[in-house]
Amino acid sequence: MAQKKDLRVYPAFIARDGDGFGVSFPDLPGCLTCADTPEEALASAKEALEGFIYFSEKDGDVLPAPTPFEKLTVPQGASVALISARMDLVRAQQENISVTKSITLPAWLNKIAMEAKVNFSQVLQEALKRKLQVQ
Repeated sequence: MAQKKDLRVYPAFIARDGDGFGVSFPDLPGCLTCADTPEEALASAKEALEGFIYFSEKDGDVLPAPTPFEKLTVPQGASVALISARMDLVRAQQENISVTKSITLPAWLNKIAMEAKVNFSQVLQEALKRKLQVQ
């Protein structure tokens, strides 16, 4: 079985589309998304790329190599952004793989949390997502 690449980077075209912004990937026909603002378009592009690659891998599809930046023909009115996908993280998230971590906390805090029936795993996950600004 071929080794799966962990970091994938593809160019995306971002252009005004009506009231919002459309995103397309010239190397990946069918990988499209849209958003209200350019910032949201970039975030949406990352999600679209991750999903497109993930399901292409699951289906056994071979993806083309990204076009080198200097060889791109950019449509009039569009901008180019390089969008990256950490596929090792995407695969783990999609397959919901969990790992066990040991943590240390003060005994008094543990006692209060246990009395309140706190789900430590859930609290740690939520805190890490906030801290790292991920979903």
